Amino acid sequence: MSEQNHDVGAAGSKAGALEPRLFCGVDVGASATKLVVLDASGVVRSRVAQPSGIDYGATARACIEKSLEEIGAKNEQLCRTVSTGYGRHNVRFADASLTEIHCHGIGCYHDSPSAMTIVDIGGQDNKVIRLDAAGRRVDFTMNRKCAAGTGAFIEEIAHRLDVDLSEMDALARSTSEAVRLSSFCTVFAKTEILAHLRQGAQVAGIVRGAFLSVINRVLEMDPLAGQVLMSGGVVAYIPSVADILSERLGKGVEVAPHPQFTAALGAALTAAKQFRETEQAREEQDA
Repeated sequence: MSEQNHDVGAAGSKAGALEPRLFCGVDVGASATKLVVLDASGVVRSRVAQPSGIDYGATARACIEKSLEEIGAKNEQLCRTVSTGYGRHNVRFADASLTEIHCHGIGCYHDSPSAMTIVDIGGQDNKVIRLDAAGRRVDFTMNRKCAAGTGAFIEEIAHRLDVDLSEMDALARSTSEAVRLSSFCTVFAKTEILAHLRQGAQVAGIVRGAFLSVINRVLEMDPLAGQVLMSGGVVAYIPSVADILSERLGKGVEVAPHPQFTAALGAALTAAKQFRETEQAREEQDA
């Protein structure tokens, strides 16, 4: 679905406004910070992602500066910014903040307006979000207990195998045989991997087994009924996890466009909606 379908008000409609209005969504995750800027027609003008590092506020600021520079815009054109994610309260230039559950729902529904079950596999947690046909959140489940089955788990496995993360997807696709990892725990799984390597297991099979372990962890959280759509950084960089989930479910699984930016898109759309509602209320008051 086109990102141009949600009109957020005509640019320059405010008296004296000469520059196009812009709306920003910032998703500050534990691993990466993602930023989306929309124009007044709802068109995505910029997407920027950077490692979050240890200073979330500085990273968010660096992202918006890079975004504005890329599109040749001025800071004064930002009419409203909404932050979300793990470090959302560190974004000092944000006008409001919302949970990533809310923003993932908005972003995914925008791209695929129907009832769905959203699976977001992030750097430090997993989320399963259910939306009805009108885009209302019906239920959600979140894994926050540990890094089991998350992007951090995959990073640790790559480190243990001495494999670059960029090679993991191709390795998993090169085999249909997955080496079964019995533990979801990152620490125990690393020990188990060493045992498999000593027994002569192939690295590709272990990688595919690690991805299967991630999917099994998600399925423990929720049976994933109905239409399933995946978002988040893991599926953005390792699309084979969507194929593995599809195999486990026995049905097709969709992936959101630009899945790493889904929550940032939802935040930007919300910023535009809030601004429009404020402008409308002001006009009605002045009438």
